Amino acid sequence: MRAGASPPGRCEGCPARLRHLGARGHDFDGVVALAGNPNVGKSTLFNALTGLKQHVGNWPGKTVARAEGGFEVGGERLKVVDLPGTYSLLAYSPEEQIARDFLLFGGADATIVLVDATALERNLNLVLQILQITGRVVVALNLMDEARRRGIRIDHRALARELGVPVVPIVARTGEGMASLLAALLDTVADGSEGSVRAVRLEPQLEAATSELSGALHAAFPSLASRRWVALRLLDGDPRVREGLADGELLEEGGAARTGELDRVLAEAERLRVGLGPEARDRLVESLFREAEQITSRVVESPGIGAQTFQARLDRVLTSRLWGPLVMVGGLALVFWITIVGANVPSSLLFTATFAVGRWGRAAFEALQAPWWLTGFLWDGVYRGLAWVVSVMLPPMAIFFPLFTLLEDLGYLPRVAFNLDGLFRRVGAHGKQALTMAMGLGCNAAGVVAARVIESPRERLIAILTNNFMPCNGRWPTLIVIASVLVAAAFSPGVASIVAAGAVIGVTLIGVVVTLAVSWLLSRTVLRGVSSTFFLELPPFRRPDVLRILYTSFIDRTLFVLWRAVVMAAPAGGLIWLLANVRVGGVSLAQHVQHGLEPLGWMVGLDGAILLAYLVAIPANEIVLPTLIMIYTGVGMMVEVEGLGDLHAVLVAGAGWTLLTAVNLMLFSVLHNPCSTTIWTIWSETRSVKWTAIATVLPLLVAFVVVAGVTWAARALQLA
Repeated sequence: MRAGASPPGRCEGCPARLRHLGARGHDFDGVVALAGNPNVGKSTLFNALTGLKQHVGNWPGKTVARAEGGFEVGGERLKVVDLPGTYSLLAYSPEEQIARDFLLFGGADATIVLVDATALERNLNLVLQILQITGRVVVALNLMDEARRRGIRIDHRALARELGVPVVPIVARTGEGMASLLAALLDTVADGSEGSVRAVRLEPQLEAATSELSGALHAAFPSLASRRWVALRLLDGDPRVREGLADGELLEEGGAARTGELDRVLAEAERLRVGLGPEARDRLVESLFREAEQITSRVVESPGIGAQTFQARLDRVLTSRLWGPLVMVGGLALVFWITIVGANVPSSLLFTATFAVGRWGRAAFEALQAPWWLTGFLWDGVYRGLAWVVSVMLPPMAIFFPLFTLLEDLGYLPRVAFNLDGLFRRVGAHGKQALTMAMGLGCNAAGVVAARVIESPRERLIAILTNNFMPCNGRWPTLIVIASVLVAAAFSPGVASIVAAGAVIGVTLIGVVVTLAVSWLLSRTVLRGVSSTFFLELPPFRRPDVLRILYTSFIDRTLFVLWRAVVMAAPAGGLIWLLANVRVGGVSLAQHVQHGLEPLGWMVGLDGAILLAYLVAIPANEIVLPTLIMIYTGVGMMVEVEGLGDLHAVLVAGAGWTLLTAVNLMLFSVLHNPCSTTIWTIWSETRSVKWTAIATVLPLLVAFVVVAGVTWAARALQLA
């Protein structure tokens, strides 16, 4: 839950009297809901109104993000609640349930429904559903600049007459039409009446049942608002609407409904529902789409089907079976390369700065004659662990997340999901899992959170349980260093760098294969079910909003994930120092544990020091390598290594590592259990101890099986 600062610019088309307010600390005169399909510019409009002075958290009992903000205009202070983007209110996904519940029970004084002007017919499906709930609506026709560029002309006045509510053309990104939108919004809030809105014309049998049940509802509950929508939801068997009637949430005078009246209405609804048969929902959906098509045909003029735009030609390339995957792999590889190369210099600078601060702090404690154990624990243990995590994690995340958000803002990521949907569907998973996997390359915790975009709970859980097989930025340093120091060392200098890069790419691809294999296994065992179909929109490519990208990627992603890692890494650094410095029988605890794990390490082609390093590095994978160096050198604290040559001497000459050790370590690094930050995030998303435990243990079992198989195969073939 955070509050951000206003961006440097301001909404150019907004009236000068618009003032941004935070979501808290104000007495608001009204509440405005902001609804719309995904990818229609809701975030852009929300930020233009609130100036990023938001309150960000989750909806009660849900993991779906919630954003609130406020603004003052015309003497009115209005709170804006950004509802989750959804295509419908028929309550399939958590997003649909939240949007529907807020419109029914949230007490909004007005609702802005943001509509993509380039795809009006599809967007009207949601508009028509909302109008069945409330007439206090303003329709904002966004992306009018793109509509004009495509030759699409919309008669917004005729559309307003069709719908019975104000319709305002806008361009949220530039502020065009914002003054008119705010004026219409203030009029709607001030009016307070439902007005006369368009009722969806249903097919005869469904219309008759809806009218009959609406009459029964009116007779039993005269104060009930949205009777027609409530009737439709009761005919569909919606339990949340039944609860809203029972506890009085839907009744203006409040108080629970009288049991006898409620029972009679519910019995009538059940009788009518049985008479309609199981296809009642399909009839409603068909009516909605038919109505949207008829309205669109009367208010929109668009170029012929043969008119090809640059974006259409580009989409033919990006979604083709041949070029689509090639561009996708090339684009993600480029992001990956920029992240690795670009993070080197800032990581080095952070190492120098943070370790210099550590030396200064240690010297200050020694000057104050603090006990040696306190100095060592705080500065050589806790602080050095934090310094390693911040130096390794912050630079790549600060590069990766903005680049990933840029692809998201451009509209490219839905093309990635489109290209991979068939592959994931064949293993019983969801096409959008491709997006969560890509996010996992930056941070598995962020990848787990990104699984919220998957509507099906079963397929969302598969994505969460398998995201750990994507190597995150905490594991890249170990993979890159081991590939460079050991794997490449077995080849001639001329091809060493190519071999090192190939080794890193190879283990990453193994992670992808394991993700698909485990997804297939889960979908056919503990998470058996039918793969869901989903409506995947390919939004138009848009000019990215740089300020929003920087804010979202750095504040909401980078710092959020880094803070969780720091919280977990602090005790880990202290634990490492204690293991290295507390001695029993003249031998450190680290050496005792190392010797105890040695037999298991030998069985899987590793050693006791490696297993110990991964055990104490559960809070943060970034400290695996420094922990190994500390154990092998026996220095009692995490140290800096001057170069790859020194590291080669420590690992090969000192610890006796071989090529098999290096290969197994890279495989184990990719496949082993998630870090504590990711484990915490998995529990936060699932609220299930069972699934959190499975997500933790399953990858570890896979890792041991794979490295043991490689080890025994190599020994059987006398390669090791």
